[in-house]
Amino acid sequence: MVSMITFDDESQNQRVSQLHKQEEERLVEMLSKKYDLPYLQITPEMIEIEAIPILDEQTARDAFVAVYAKPTKKDISVAIFSPNNQKTLDVINSLKEKGFTPNVSMTSRESLRIVWDRYKEISKARSADVGVLNVANDDISVLMAGISNTKQIREKIETLIKSKKTHQMSNLFEFVLAGAFSVKSSDIHMEAQDEGVRIRYRIDGVLQDIALIDHELYKRISTRIKLLSGLKLNVQKDTQDGRFSIRFKDLDVEIRTSILPGQYGESVVLRILDPESISVSLEGLGINEHLLEIIKNEITKPTGMILTTGPTGSGKTTTLYAFLKKVLQPDIKIITIEDPIEYHIKNIVQTQVNTATNYTFLSGLRAALRQDPDIIMVGEIRDGETAKIAINASLTGHLVLSTIHTNSAAGTIPRLVDLDINPKVLSAALSLIIAQRLVRKLCPYCKKEITPTEKESLIIKKTVGEIKIKLPGAIITMPEKILGANPDGCEKCNGLGYKGRVGIYEAVIMDKAIEDILDKNPSEQEIVKAALPQGILSMKEDGIIKVLEGITTIDELSGVIDLD
Repeated sequence: MVSMITFDDESQNQRVSQLHKQEEERLVEMLSKKYDLPYLQITPEMIEIEAIPILDEQTARDAFVAVYAKPTKKDISVAIFSPNNQKTLDVINSLKEKGFTPNVSMTSRESLRIVWDRYKEISKARSADVGVLNVANDDISVLMAGISNTKQIREKIETLIKSKKTHQMSNLFEFVLAGAFSVKSSDIHMEAQDEGVRIRYRIDGVLQDIALIDHELYKRISTRIKLLSGLKLNVQKDTQDGRFSIRFKDLDVEIRTSILPGQYGESVVLRILDPESISVSLEGLGINEHLLEIIKNEITKPTGMILTTGPTGSGKTTTLYAFLKKVLQPDIKIITIEDPIEYHIKNIVQTQVNTATNYTFLSGLRAALRQDPDIIMVGEIRDGETAKIAINASLTGHLVLSTIHTNSAAGTIPRLVDLDINPKVLSAALSLIIAQRLVRKLCPYCKKEITPTEKESLIIKKTVGEIKIKLPGAIITMPEKILGANPDGCEKCNGLGYKGRVGIYEAVIMDKAIEDILDKNPSEQEIVKAALPQGILSMKEDGIIKVLEGITTIDELSGVIDLD
């Protein structure tokens, strides 16, 4: 019986190639002794990418030389293939002329190629358009094909890491970014830990694990991030902040970079300022009809001040942008002072705070008033002087929009008084205060009917009673069942049971009842009581109505406001 012999061409070729590499290493090691030079076999872990640009790529390749470790004082680590190559000697002499002391080792061509391959990372980060990363390439388009949830992103990243292919590994950073765009992530967190570096996306305000990568791969990614963001590569024990832009699918997206030193390495957070995610119409914010009509009326007035308030990440800037888009007309001039500009709107003069040039909210506001605007948007009121100038602007023929950090709409008035604003001036300038929070929306694909718990039923019943006192004609029924989140979720919502977010709102109008008590330095509760006849729902009441409408859940509400 004749046995069949199979021959695997690919496997055999790989084996032959490996034998050739081993033979070259042995030969270089022998020659290094002849030339009395140290022998070096370079591995990826030995390469410090900060050192590579000391030589330009073409020079390094032509001379069969590489700088693989950053200088210690003036000592510099240089790997060469042959000490007899005149181009190699010329490069070493040029380094000496620049004040370096080259520490030369002999290495194989394969080791040199490992170093030369890292030029790709530098060229990607330092493209002709500084601070801009273009990820709309064919490779990424192929990688992103069919990606719609975090499970698929995790699988793709795991496949890329296991492949060990250089050209695919170099695309890992772009894929992490592109994956974040595909699932509408607002932030990417890279956290160095003992066992590796954890990558997480923040989606709808909640962090989700995406991948665990090794420290060596993370070092390459963090170096690219620093290069793109204009940060210092050699600073690893201090905080750094920067920014860069991404061109993805014909869209420019700004990324804010924050780096924090930690026990096991640097922690990187990339904040994605995606214009598509904040391009929401006024009607699409989730504001109830009664308050929406009040807002529409106030933003069309030629003067006054409208403030939005809430913690960081509560959607205040998105609300202000929606106001601007609603009132934008060819015959009015709008100027903004922002930090940063998150969404570019045509026909509006948008400026960005820059501490390096001392362009602050205060100086920007002063300058804007000399530009004859009709409407001014100030990103945030942080101090009394900015507040005073903004209020004066609202009294002298301008509509001023801004944000301030307080817990409630009623709490904004005592806060402004604390900033030394005269109550009489405040009553004349301030038109409307809006407080808001963001809550996750139930996934429309997997939400299901549930029976509310006894505690939930009590909260709903009590709140409905409060609404009926405030709005006597309101008809609100108490259902036996409400819609809740599916604990297992589905692919559409990445297994969370929630998809997207919506605002809950409350407001206080500066009417005669509020004006009458301002001289008495009223507390927050006294302002709430005086505002009751306005018939505007509190955030709690607005949220409970959204629960009854099947938009969100009591669990979500309890995470952002006090329901007791």
